[in-house]
Amino acid sequence: MEMPLLLGVLALILLLGSFVLFRKARLKARAESVAGRLMQARVSDPKALGSIDRTLLKSGFQLSPVSVWLLSGLFTGCLLLLYIIWGSLAALGGGVLLLLAARLYVGWCFRRRVSKMIVQLPAMLDHMIRSLKSGRTLAEALSLAVAAAPAPLHQALGRSQRFIERGGSLEEAMEGFAELYNRTEFRLLALAIRVNQKYGGNAVEVLGNLISQIQEKDKASRQLKAMTGETRISALVLGGLPVALAAYIFISSPDFFMGLWQDPSGKLVLLSAFVFQILGLLALWRMLRSI
Repeated sequence: MEMPLLLGVLALILLLGSFVLFRKARLKARAESVAGRLMQARVSDPKALGSIDRTLLKSGFQLSPVSVWLLSGLFTGCLLLLYIIWGSLAALGGGVLLLLAARLYVGWCFRRRVSKMIVQLPAMLDHMIRSLKSGRTLAEALSLAVAAAPAPLHQALGRSQRFIERGGSLEEAMEGFAELYNRTEFRLLALAIRVNQKYGGNAVEVLGNLISQIQEKDKASRQLKAMTGETRISALVLGGLPVALAAYIFISSPDFFMGLWQDPSGKLVLLSAFVFQILGLLALWRMLRSI
């Protein structure tokens, strides 16, 4: 009886959280204005956002209150279904796996999105250089470059552009953008703009040097990936082989697994193998990220 009670409490907490988020969004949408946004929270400051909001913003997700309701209900329904079919332990493990899978997926989307933005950044900087050579200011050059930039760089810098249009400074907008995405290329761009705004100087030369640095770093990164390709394949084989072997045994001889699961010692062996497999996958994943 403890596990159904725990699931019921969890469902109630998720329901209350969804209601609070929905109510907060309704109130904010009703009372929001351009002046209110600038007075309550600076648009370019990522510290004004919560941890979850900042993570979703970086990954390119925009969840409406209805989406939050649906995801909360789907998560609770999956837990209840796992409990009804396989019991409390399966429901608990399934909940952990769902949360872990969601976190890994959001992180993968963030890395993929930022990689695209960095690839698109040299073209945007080149557009800024051509605008500066034609006599426009740095703010005007950035505005035109952002308007011409493809997604996802256009959406990411569009937030900073709206902050500038509402009266914010170019320096604060780019510093907030660099702090949000936390990449060296964006920090160098924000630093170049800050130095130019405070002390002046030739922005065309600085942006040109930044383009060269980004291209050289991308070239070195591609060379490193080519040199470590064998290591990556080995890690994928080591991570996927135990899972594939377990799936083959379960499909070809399900009675073997069911016998282990019904035996207390066998259940402990299966759970231990599952935990060690997850730990091994996480270790391999972190090793691949460091290459």
